[in-house]
Amino acid sequence: MNIRNIMIMQIELGLHKRQGKAITNFKEKLPSSQSDLAHYTLKDPYIFDFLSIGKDAHEREVEKGLVGHMEKFLLELGEGFAFVGRQFHLDVGDEDFYIDLLFYHLKLRCFIVIELKDNKFKPEYAGKMNFYLSAVDNLLKHSTDQPSIGLILCKSKNNVLAEYTLRDMTKPIGLAEYRITENLPENIKTALPTIEELEAELSKISDEEK
Repeated sequence: MNIRNIMIMQIELGLHKRQGKAITNFKEKLPSSQSDLAHYTLKDPYIFDFLSIGKDAHEREVEKGLVGHMEKFLLELGEGFAFVGRQFHLDVGDEDFYIDLLFYHLKLRCFIVIELKDNKFKPEYAGKMNFYLSAVDNLLKHSTDQPSIGLILCKSKNNVLAEYTLRDMTKPIGLAEYRITENLPENIKTALPTIEELEAELSKISDEEK
């Protein structure tokens, strides 16, 4: 996919209205040199409208679909994400644990653990993510890597509940919603550009490519 098509897709999906909107505790849990970039890297919501599954799909169906459309998934995640594995195995205390999706971010220089939930956010999800991040930092993180980051993707969330939950977590965690239907939220619909605005953006790209 060339830069023109990527630009069109990002404009249509209201990227500027979603970028940096995830609820996080990065400011308190990450070095200042990393926290701002990490916060801006995450979005809310994530749009997975390229998946050919229903809105009531279970998390394993969503996970399988995302891996099957990895190029589009990486484009939605944003620049810098490198896929490491699905259902990534961790051996902790002779017990088996599996991370839904594991990535490494080339700009942030850290692992990013993504957990998918097919329902509304619950506080216990953050506790489990905190555990996964501790394990990844101990088992996978190199001395030159930055602290690993967690991203919990849920179908919906209560923002106040999410903020309270993340406040006293020891690891850097972000929380966002995801959409798998073509019906975008109203705040994103209103952010869509007019034909004239879209043509102006494409004109700028054409000038830059000359």
